[in-house]
Amino acid sequence: MSAMLEVQVTAVRQLTPVVREFTFAALDGSLPGFSCGSHVQVVLPIEGRTLRNAYSLLSDPRDRGTYRIAVRLQDDSRGGSRYLHERVRVGDRLQIGVPSNLFALHSQARHHILVAGGIGITPFMAYLSELQAQGASFELHYAYRSGLTDAYASELCERLGERFRGYDAAAGQRLHCAELFSGKPLGSHLYVCGPQRLLDELKTLAECHGWSAGRLHWEAFAAPEPGEPFTVELARSGQRLQVAGDHSLLEALEAAGVEVP
Repeated sequence: MSAMLEVQVTAVRQLTPVVREFTFAALDGSLPGFSCGSHVQVVLPIEGRTLRNAYSLLSDPRDRGTYRIAVRLQDDSRGGSRYLHERVRVGDRLQIGVPSNLFALHSQARHHILVAGGIGITPFMAYLSELQAQGASFELHYAYRSGLTDAYASELCERLGERFRGYDAAAGQRLHCAELFSGKPLGSHLYVCGPQRLLDELKTLAECHGWSAGRLHWEAFAAPEPGEPFTVELARSGQRLQVAGDHSLLEALEAAGVEVP
């Protein structure tokens, strides 16, 4: 198992009825540095099982003092988001993984088009700190529903001015994805984080507009759908384990006391 960090919750903010922000500080020493687009896995002990949910770091990468994440309470939660919303309080201690980045900024891009759907805004909060520090060319498109998934919308509108475009579904405003590809300078790259339907639409449009695959970057905010339960046999020991449809193989192995590197 990769190295884990012991942290303490130093602040909790309820941003909307379903979005809560958490600030973590190291219990000992400083936190590892990270690049914008990074995430951490948060270890959550829930009803006899251990979940490791990944959350984007939304704090400024230059701030080594704390990490911040924001969590949406999911209707179909396996328990992770509900645990964080209902049980985690200031002063609590948690284990998190070291930061990992699968959604980094492209260093050679001349213009950055950021597209967020709902809680998909979180990785872009760290992006914006980096882009503004660089004086880079960028624009942010943020689709949300006011009073529910509009975390940071007012802050970003004030902070970014004309570089911010908000689309409030509650007011009938719609993000027209095809317009994102019109009149963009050469060397533009598009980054999207949000529901799968948004990712699929932008992938299709990018292909239709002749964009190479390397100019489109994405991260999905969705847990895998529950699968069918199955039985696994461990080759060396011959031990057989039952894996429930809403559990991973790793969770079943750990629950049985099997050491997994």
